[in-house]
Amino acid sequence: MMKFLTKYLLLSTLSLVTSFCALAQTEQITATGKVVDQAGAPIAGVAVIVQEKTSGVSSNAEGKFSIQVNTNDRIVLKMNGYNTAYIPAYEVSETKPVVLIKSLIEAGDDDNVYIPSGIRKRREVTATIATVNTQELPQIPLSTLNNVLTGRLSGLHIQQTGNRPGTDDATFLIRGRSSYNSGQSPLVLVDGVARDFVDMDLNEVESISVLKDAASLSWYGMYAANGVIYVTTKRGSASATKVTFDAQGGVQTPITLVNPLNAYAHAYLYNEARQNDGQAPQYTQNQLIGYYTKSDPYLYPDVDYTSEFLKKASPVQRYVATVSGGNAFARYFTSVSFYDQDGLYKGGETPNYNSNTNFRRYNFRTNLDIHINKTLDVTLDVGGRVSNLRYPRDGNTSFLTAIFGTPANAFPLLNPNGTYGGSSLFRTNPLAMLQARGNVTDVYRTLLATITARQKLDAVLPGLSLNVAYTYDMTGLYTYGFNQNYMVYEWQGGSSYQGYGTETPLNYASSAFSANLRNNEFWGGFDYDKTVGEHGFKFSTRFQRAVSASATRLDDKREGISNRLSYSFKQRYFADAIATYSGSQNFRPGKRFGWFPALAAGWIVSEENFLKGNKVVDYLKLRGSYGIVGNEAIGASRRFAFNDYFTRGGSQYFFGTGYSAVANTDQLDLSNPNLTWEKAAKASVGFDAQFLKQSLTLSADIFREKRTNLLTADLAPSIIGQPLVNINAGEAQYQGFETNLNYNKTLNKFTFGVFGNYTYAKSEILKLNEEAGIPSYQRQEGYPIGGVVNGSGTVRRFLISEGLFQSEEEIAAAPVQRFAGNVKPGDIRYKDINGDGVIDNLDFVSTNYSDIPTSYFGFGGSVKYKGFDVNFLFHGVSGRTVQINTLVNAGTSNTGYINQFSAYRWSQATADEALYPRLTITDRANNTQNSDFWLRNGDFIRLKHVELGYSLSANTLKKLKISQCRFYVTGFNLLTFDKLDGFPIDPEMPDAGYNSSYPALATFALGLNLKF
Repeated sequence: MMKFLTKYLLLSTLSLVTSFCALAQTEQITATGKVVDQAGAPIAGVAVIVQEKTSGVSSNAEGKFSIQVNTNDRIVLKMNGYNTAYIPAYEVSETKPVVLIKSLIEAGDDDNVYIPSGIRKRREVTATIATVNTQELPQIPLSTLNNVLTGRLSGLHIQQTGNRPGTDDATFLIRGRSSYNSGQSPLVLVDGVARDFVDMDLNEVESISVLKDAASLSWYGMYAANGVIYVTTKRGSASATKVTFDAQGGVQTPITLVNPLNAYAHAYLYNEARQNDGQAPQYTQNQLIGYYTKSDPYLYPDVDYTSEFLKKASPVQRYVATVSGGNAFARYFTSVSFYDQDGLYKGGETPNYNSNTNFRRYNFRTNLDIHINKTLDVTLDVGGRVSNLRYPRDGNTSFLTAIFGTPANAFPLLNPNGTYGGSSLFRTNPLAMLQARGNVTDVYRTLLATITARQKLDAVLPGLSLNVAYTYDMTGLYTYGFNQNYMVYEWQGGSSYQGYGTETPLNYASSAFSANLRNNEFWGGFDYDKTVGEHGFKFSTRFQRAVSASATRLDDKREGISNRLSYSFKQRYFADAIATYSGSQNFRPGKRFGWFPALAAGWIVSEENFLKGNKVVDYLKLRGSYGIVGNEAIGASRRFAFNDYFTRGGSQYFFGTGYSAVANTDQLDLSNPNLTWEKAAKASVGFDAQFLKQSLTLSADIFREKRTNLLTADLAPSIIGQPLVNINAGEAQYQGFETNLNYNKTLNKFTFGVFGNYTYAKSEILKLNEEAGIPSYQRQEGYPIGGVVNGSGTVRRFLISEGLFQSEEEIAAAPVQRFAGNVKPGDIRYKDINGDGVIDNLDFVSTNYSDIPTSYFGFGGSVKYKGFDVNFLFHGVSGRTVQINTLVNAGTSNTGYINQFSAYRWSQATADEALYPRLTITDRANNTQNSDFWLRNGDFIRLKHVELGYSLSANTLKKLKISQCRFYVTGFNLLTFDKLDGFPIDPEMPDAGYNSSYPALATFALGLNLKF
């Protein structure tokens, strides 16, 4: 497959480039031109070079030059203090001088910033946009790109939520959260199109930006209130042909794993739990001795499922090749990559199939820029991927539940006669799940295509152009695998066995095509770019229509008209006005569209006379913005909730004189014809500064967002007995600040740099439409949004714990606790909040609990000396809380709710050092309530990434005829500092490695980077 993709892409790229280059008949010509500055004065000494050649000519005192070129060559003009210019050879003319633009701070060759449907120099940007280029990101063999960005950009919080092969899941949060409903993910755009980027290869990407304020977001109307992640892919350059190759190989190791109880400990604690419940022991003394001495592995099994079925390391590898180049008529970028990530499961290889989880992905991309003629440019981008995800037939969740939740003494994996072990209580054998149950392979195929055209209309109006873009995206899923069933047998001594289940032979599982999805977008409109003296005008308008189609649902459609007017004066004062008219199907006709305006301004203060010539401040820009953005994904209980709908019910009724029953019809939730989108009013004020000869850069922003029309419960009396859909009556806000700092310095052959970013955002619920009569201490208004869950206004309230009861006398003197039938010493004691002498639902209180941090940050550095280099990154959060209730109290009645944490329970012997309540099987309600007893500080700092590299010297590279060769070793998720007081979980993913969750992983790899 990899060879096929490589050949296909190379051949298709060469064919396309050759075809378009053939449109222009190549001939040798003498290009004679003139170079002037923005005032029209000639510039002498400008280096005029033909692409991919080191020799050239210079402009004379009159700014003129003459050089021998081919008609399809591209000419490069370079001059210190000016931005580099690129022009096709056939456009060189003395009558149309080439204008070189002075290199102002943040307006140089490398200072382009991608904004919606446009490009600006960083100096011109009045919006708040943070950008990272891919050369600043680590080359790590991870299955998704999201985690590579962790800690890199202020205002972007990334929380990893999964680690299974192919699913390095993570959630994104931009600045803060001002809605307690679902649908709060930011809009992700790739080259301006709504596409996911996590499955792209890093070498396809040029840069990733985070759009954070109204000035950058209102262009997208009611689809960008949660922010935008804007990904730009790489494009070819006509200045040089480049070939790169990257190879990485390494291992991934678990960070946290269950340390399970052995058979003796489990049996002992199970007896104790039954005894606490007033029941007879489950295990006899002889059995306890047998488990302790391990005298008979079949009669007294002691299986460490974690060690038996999870490897200590699994391999991972990644290979990427890219080719880019072109000429005056066509430019191209092509990449092909292969990624292979193996899972941690042991024992899954059989002669017929492998059930160990595995992920393989093939990525390909070709981006073409075609210069049809002097007025028409076309781009054609084609990308895609094929991924294979394999896993056990019962699924990762079921398999992990079996190995993490089965007691060590439940059964031997294999009986004396070689059959799979099991019992009447435990009929799931992990070994059989891998070897006698089959597997599943999901094959995802994705094709992404974009065509754009830009037609200059200078004949109509100088500076005017027509721009159109159309996309065609297809994704499909094909599933296949093997299927079989097994029996487990409980050994009853001698040759006697009791079997459970049904055994079936190996067979091919049913194959199916599913999850087919087609997305199309159209953007069309005009751009106008004109400079009159010291006044600059730029205007853009676009009509957008998008359709998402799937066979399993009605089409999703969106449309709108976006407009932006930009003005600049003396490249010192800037202003932007944006207004978008945008709509959504989620609301009834007549109420589907709305206006989303924004204003922004910027001022280069350092250009003023009172700061010019300052030896400390090289550059200072003040900027600010305010506007309205919307969110149409309001989390309604059903689609088209503005209409009433009916469904066939389950009851049967007789009508008339017949004897046939007729099914009834039920009405769904009453409609809300006034449903509307969330409105986010965003304000942001900040500055960008450079100091000490531009070696130190600093930026900071203060921001605030208030969101209204949040979906919340309707408190109207339900006198007709029919539930109501929610209404737009909620309000919330967040406010905070963010800052970035970078310092870089070179001393002889020693180069070093440090960087850091910090974001603080505090949220608050303003209106939740809470029921009347709720005690003030249970109201959620005024508390953080992170304490509200389920996307529908459901809140997390907690009992306040006061330690563990130590005696019957304490229980007798305390308020009555009504969550359990029989409270005993070792149970959690709760505070009587309302003073009525009873602990019940009226004693739960609202707290500042939040699983969303109030602060998140990243800091790191890099050092380079001769051929050696090292860089590192730390990432951290604060103001976050995690719950451990589901971990400590994990299990079922079959296991007695006994797990590795049960060893630290309360008993008469361990009362002084006990961490958790007493063990019990039948009367657990008191100790499993939501209370602050189970809350822990979720703050942490993690050494996210370290990389050490060595590059061959220039002399060695010259002999090898390559431009770069670098070897490196890299690591990811390496070291964590937290406030969990030794509690053995990952603070970022508390469930990882427990219950049914895949372990958190650290990645170590060796890499090679070649450039030709």
